[in-house]
Amino acid sequence: MSIEVADLSFSYGDRLILDGISFVAKDKELLSILGPNGTGKSTLFLCILGLLSKYKGKALLNGRDIRDLGIREIAKVIAYIPQSHYPSFNYTVFDMVLMGTTVQLSPLSSPGAKQRKLAESALERLGISHLKERGYTQISGGERQLVLMARALVQEAHILILDEPTANLDFGNQIRVLNQIRSLTKEGYTIIQSTHNPDQTFLFSDRVMAMKDGKVLALGTPCQVFSQELIQQLYGIDVELQSLYGDKARVCIPKSIIEADSPQRFCS
Repeated sequence: MSIEVADLSFSYGDRLILDGISFVAKDKELLSILGPNGTGKSTLFLCILGLLSKYKGKALLNGRDIRDLGIREIAKVIAYIPQSHYPSFNYTVFDMVLMGTTVQLSPLSSPGAKQRKLAESALERLGISHLKERGYTQISGGERQLVLMARALVQEAHILILDEPTANLDFGNQIRVLNQIRSLTKEGYTIIQSTHNPDQTFLFSDRVMAMKDGKVLALGTPCQVFSQELIQQLYGIDVELQSLYGDKARVCIPKSIIEADSPQRFCS
């Protein structure tokens, strides 16, 4: 399973949002798209999902032009997890997850034992079985994000597109979700996620694409891409990049904190 984007540009009226974006996401790979708010990450996802089609360039799904595919055909291959989701009705968590199996069914059929088992397994895998009978609108934003991930898993699509999947999660659930994402790549999934977190991007990604103002600033492995200069370009702050555990991790420390004349903030 692969996605290839070649020289893709998109505008809303006269406003250029994406400018010549090119990359390939391959089997068993987590590609993280790192960049500030408003840089076009979500718009890029909408183009890949076939929800925006008036772009220049190409977006290919397993070698086929996405604009030639129907939404149902795309849904059999790609599952999408948005930043936020607010349904009109207060479905139970279990029903929300079960909805992910509809792409496997004919228009007039209902989920059966196989689909219910998939939903149970996904809830258990993400550690949220205890929420099964809760109303979706009555759980926290972080819990909703985990429910949406479970729904994507039961869709049985082997390309996942995740728009800031850890944005609303506490630290523990961030790491649990990222560990699950890594394990899915080992099972053959292709995963593209957008993120604002440089430290986690370095820890978990196979490759990183850094974007700003609709353009690609850098694309490569975390070790190739991450630098103090890149973080300054992306976010407009000076940082010191520290390597830990033989460069298995890199931590961005704002220079304003390092240079601050506030010794009481630090442990002796």
